[in-house]
Amino acid sequence: MSLIKSISGIRGTIGDKEGEGLSPIDIVKFTAAYTQWVKEQNEPGTRLRIVVGRDARISGAMVSHLVLGTLMSMGADVIDLGLATTPSTELAVIDYEANGGLILTASHNPKQWNALKLLNMNGEFLSAAEGNRVLEIAEKGQYTFAPVEFLGTITQDNNFAYKHIQQILALRLVDVALIKKANFKVVFDSINSVGGLIIPDLLRALGVKHIVGLNTEPHGDFAHTPEPLPENLGQISAAMREYKADVGFVVDPDVDRLAIVCEDGSMFGEEYTLVSVADYILSVKSGNTVSNLSSTRALSVVTEQHGGSYSPAAVGEVNVVAKMKETNAIIGGEGNGGVIYPELHYGRDALVGIALFLTHLAKSQCKTSELRAKYPAYYISKNKIQLTPAVNVDAVLAEMKKRYANERVNDIDGVKIDFPTEWVHLRKSNTEPIIRIYAESKSEQAADALAQRIMSEIKQIAGI
Repeated sequence: MSLIKSISGIRGTIGDKEGEGLSPIDIVKFTAAYTQWVKEQNEPGTRLRIVVGRDARISGAMVSHLVLGTLMSMGADVIDLGLATTPSTELAVIDYEANGGLILTASHNPKQWNALKLLNMNGEFLSAAEGNRVLEIAEKGQYTFAPVEFLGTITQDNNFAYKHIQQILALRLVDVALIKKANFKVVFDSINSVGGLIIPDLLRALGVKHIVGLNTEPHGDFAHTPEPLPENLGQISAAMREYKADVGFVVDPDVDRLAIVCEDGSMFGEEYTLVSVADYILSVKSGNTVSNLSSTRALSVVTEQHGGSYSPAAVGEVNVVAKMKETNAIIGGEGNGGVIYPELHYGRDALVGIALFLTHLAKSQCKTSELRAKYPAYYISKNKIQLTPAVNVDAVLAEMKKRYANERVNDIDGVKIDFPTEWVHLRKSNTEPIIRIYAESKSEQAADALAQRIMSEIKQIAGI
């Protein structure tokens, strides 16, 4: 069993002993530590308001009861959204002018996992320093529970999905009339989680009349591996052809990642979700873009075609958001299907991605596969090398940076080496002796060959 404590939250498998899985004791401890951190961000005596939302995984109700009770015991008033997407929970923190928020989701991890994702008062994930402070509070037990007269309260809000949809519809670049006129037939796969509750309502609100839902019942016993990668999407690929649909959408259990499927059942490519949405946004409004270092070069190509400036960020949503704010980016995100559209909020949001993509597709007046063919073709090869604990990973990365000093090298997050027509990104794991190697080139064979060449060099440097 596993328990992973990081700045972005606490995730683990349900069960086992304290500290060896996401046990009830761990849930209470880290929820209390987070609430104590929120207290530190506010004036003494402030009555805290915390928003909580959860995905539909099997352990969700159990984890929710523990979290809600702990927040109350710390003297915080809780807005409980119940089953809610990650982006809805982030928006609710803003709308309620809350002091923070907790999302109970293990995102794309299998059903035996759950997690506490931690938000600040802006509905955004904590910075590295803030996350480390929460871990320190938990480690040292520096939290204090409230006396009986200061216990918190719980208020239920089971309708925030409607508010989220209304905010999407109000966006200037979401064209409901045009989508309705296009008369799309849409298939979606919500992987037996909260997407099944909100996506049909969103599509109907956007004027889509022909909707086919797969795995819509939110019981958390996922119909397939929940990460929306091509190897897990055979069902919707077949459904696209069966129902003669125009476009397919797949989300992960908490609905912050969006994968698109073409009318012929082929994959649009998770990397190209952001590329296509950015292409639409930039065609209407000039501006800059951001994605993380492990995302496709296609975004920078499209950005420059529109006269904008592209900036890379370290991996992690909080880093992408920080870089977007720094560069005044009008669209950004991650190559895993994460679209961040600041006009709505600074968080990955598959729902706004669906609305913007459907508008783009309607304006383009072409098939989904034809729209995909308009973008530069790149392929990413994802690999990793298991090292022995004795290997100094930092020294290996430093040597690789030295070897390729004549190329464009970015070391804000591991080492990324940009060649004229391809790139490779090397990142070490924070929890085990692993180097992850992502390589991108103009064909699958070239990407794999680049990855293998770099992996051979790393093994030679590490002496393995």
